[in-house]
Amino acid sequence: MVLHPAYKTINNCFNTVEHAFEGLKGQRYVSTLLVLIFIGGLLSIQANLFGWLPAQIAVHTPTNHLKAIELVFTIVLAWEAVGLIFSLAHSVSISVGKQVEILSLVLLRNIFKQISHMQEPIIWEEVSAIILNIAALAFASLIIFIILHFYYRQIEPKNFIDDDHETKRFIITKKLIALLLMVTFVIILVGNWWNSLFFHQVDRTFETFFTLLIFSDILIMLISMRYRSCYRVAFRNSGFAVATLMIRIALITPPIYSAAIGVASALFILGIRFAYTHYIPSGYQQRREDMRRKNCHK
Repeated sequence: MVLHPAYKTINNCFNTVEHAFEGLKGQRYVSTLLVLIFIGGLLSIQANLFGWLPAQIAVHTPTNHLKAIELVFTIVLAWEAVGLIFSLAHSVSISVGKQVEILSLVLLRNIFKQISHMQEPIIWEEVSAIILNIAALAFASLIIFIILHFYYRQIEPKNFIDDDHETKRFIITKKLIALLLMVTFVIILVGNWWNSLFFHQVDRTFETFFTLLIFSDILIMLISMRYRSCYRVAFRNSGFAVATLMIRIALITPPIYSAAIGVASALFILGIRFAYTHYIPSGYQQRREDMRRKNCHK
């Protein structure tokens, strides 16, 4: 069966954008950009300390060199978010793993946020007040990294839809959702950074992005039921949406709570993946599923 031209257009558009961002050239460009931004940030901060910047620019330029690290981490997070959006079209399980990866990087970035308001050089009297927060964030990110190792080992490259044509249609539908997410994320990113830089508002880019992901996870779950409706898949996709909600909560809580909820969310998706992989349906459920497959192929 030939795909509808609209499906082909969506598929070609997604593949072109993905290749531009995820290809070797795209990665090199981003790496070069990160280096230039980091060096430029350090030089701008130093110039501001020397009083060399015009007043209009100096007021928006920090005076702590650690702010340059925070800036680069934020850009890395934005790049990882783009990778997450692309993975959404290929595997729901991998995209959820990417969400937890981003959370671990956010925890590391928050360490630099914690100390970026201190004077230079850093002194113990200031660090001692937040040392527990720093330790919690650092060890939580490490634990999440270890959990993800076991999580990805549970994932098997297997489609839950038996019909190849239906599989292609479902993937292209997810690609359309991913493209819409990409456009929305860029709007959120630019809007939040603009307000943060010129109006000194708190940057809520990733909090807003993860809120959006909750709705996209539920949407994909509902669409997947059109192709295969069974308890095992419904529970996995619903559980992943809950994990996204947990990550969203972790982003707005104090550091120690953020670390604990982050580790809990990573353990939660690991448990879901393990249960999904080893779940054995009852005889009734299996007969019902076989009957549905038979009717779908008539």
